[in-house]
Amino acid sequence: MKAIVINEFGTSDVLTYTEYPKPTISTGEILLRTIYTSVNYADIKNRTGNKAKGNFPMILGLDVAGIVEEVFNENSNFQKGDQVIAFPTNGAYAEYVVAKEQLVFKVPYDVPLEKVAAVPTVSFLSYILTHQIAPISQNDSVLIHAASGGVGTMLIQMAKKLGAKQIIGTVSTLEKASIAYQLGADHVLTYDQFSEHVRGFTGGLGVNIIFDSIAGAITEESLTCLAPYGTLVQFGNSGGKAGTIKTSDLHSSCRNVKGFSLGTTRDLRPEMLQQVAQHIFSLLKEDSFQVPIAKIFSLEDMQKAHELMESRQHQGKIVIKI
Repeated sequence: MKAIVINEFGTSDVLTYTEYPKPTISTGEILLRTIYTSVNYADIKNRTGNKAKGNFPMILGLDVAGIVEEVFNENSNFQKGDQVIAFPTNGAYAEYVVAKEQLVFKVPYDVPLEKVAAVPTVSFLSYILTHQIAPISQNDSVLIHAASGGVGTMLIQMAKKLGAKQIIGTVSTLEKASIAYQLGADHVLTYDQFSEHVRGFTGGLGVNIIFDSIAGAITEESLTCLAPYGTLVQFGNSGGKAGTIKTSDLHSSCRNVKGFSLGTTRDLRPEMLQQVAQHIFSLLKEDSFQVPIAKIFSLEDMQKAHELMESRQHQGKIVIKI
């Protein structure tokens, strides 16, 4: 089979399109033929060695949409030909992948595979963030960092559907603001002194919920515009630096900070994903629920896909069609 393999950490030119052994399955596993995969920021961190674990040669990638090719157990809930999305065990940038059955989700036939292909990671992440980690109510003002990216565009729509009173997004440049407005944001800002503007939009009170995937100084400044009893959810560090949180910023204001990782949840509590999968598919059935696609690449053009992700010039998801 064809796959994208890396033999060392580094820049995008370590991504090599090559022939690779087709994987085999064992108990509790399913072999999938990949139709689509996607590029997530975690792939960049894994490629550069910031997060990656394992041995070389290595295949990157978090999620796939495809067709069941083979099941190991006769009593499996899946059969050959089923249309699914999945979180593979050993990377997604390949024509065939293996996934644990508990991390495979059957896609209803009235949901286009092309639509769901872009969102396995970001849809599960955004749904759990907005419904379980920091549930949004109709009285909430919400701040969403990186609002034009894959997770950000999902979070805006989740917040809108849940009836948030006010949705504020941040982007690196205002050229990216249009997609956030289109999906339901009330205000879109750049990161330059965003907290001051947020306090202005909220009458000095601050927002009730902040979704932060950037970390570093953005996290620190976010706390200055978080309302009393508010919640900041930290679920990534695309900025590359950790932020400092002081206990004095929390106890007297009754604010709280929560952390969440979809990767950790896949490893330790996969049942959480099973519990929300059908809710996600129901959302994706709705014509009003949009899945913005930045660009679709072929597998052999993975280097270009990574370069676009790193440029931060895209809006929406970067998808790979195999």
